[in-house]
Amino acid sequence: MDNMIGKYNIKDLEVLSGIKAHTLRIWEQRYGILEPQRTDTNIRLYSNEDLKRILNVSTLNKHGIKISKIALLKENEIIDAVKKLSFEARDSSDLIDSLIIAMVDMDEELFTKVVAMNTLKEGFELTVTNVIFPFLHKTGVMWQTGSVNPAQEHFITNLIRQKLVSAIDNFKPSDTKSTKKIIFFLPEGELHEISLLLYSYMAKVRGYTSIYLGQSVPLDDLKKINGIVNPHSVVSVFTQPLNNGLLPDYLEQLAKIFNKQNILVSGFQIIHSDVKLPKMAKMFKTPAEFSKFL
Repeated sequence: MDNMIGKYNIKDLEVLSGIKAHTLRIWEQRYGILEPQRTDTNIRLYSNEDLKRILNVSTLNKHGIKISKIALLKENEIIDAVKKLSFEARDSSDLIDSLIIAMVDMDEELFTKVVAMNTLKEGFELTVTNVIFPFLHKTGVMWQTGSVNPAQEHFITNLIRQKLVSAIDNFKPSDTKSTKKIIFFLPEGELHEISLLLYSYMAKVRGYTSIYLGQSVPLDDLKKINGIVNPHSVVSVFTQPLNNGLLPDYLEQLAKIFNKQNILVSGFQIIHSDVKLPKMAKMFKTPAEFSKFL
């Protein structure tokens, strides 16, 4: 199939577009909005072009244009109509759709425009929490199932990382000598640092000194750093299962190292488990919850 970098099924389209599968089938059968190919077992498969089309159609439909009218438009007319909608007038779901298109097309210019325009309107922190994080949540399932090409995933996550690092570097605190220090790190084997970078940025904006250690930090290194820095708090995110699978044991070791500090933890492995946290450790699920701890 032309431009088929990953075959989307109708459930994938439902997740990414927010349009129910039942509605997508009606749009396909009644209005010819989509023309999927089918497997030998009659399963619908959709291309990148199908995905982009349904995202654009969905945007126009959400802005009051009837599907029957959209169906009469040519592809370039649909794209032009979407472009005429100013970014200021579009809500977060529209912007998330634009980021999905930027990922599919590996379009850095579109990604930059979405982030820049919403940052001017809402600020950088709200752009990350209200647009970028929901985008990552939407597409995360697609990455895990292989519907999205790994090159597309690396492309978009590296662009997001660049924006976060730039925002952190560009923020200049007025005085760092008397501020409380927070250590930010990921455990060994953990490489997903986008959320950790946001939390580091949030801490700096709120007057803390961020000691950012980044990916895959051994416990022995944390012991040494604790003696040097003596932080107010430590923050970590657990997205992937630990190599030995012993999350409770790891948290207990962490608590022994930082036995006088606040330990703030988040991530899929923490939020979606019933692991018992050490006394000084606290879980947070969202940036808003993290903000309350600061």
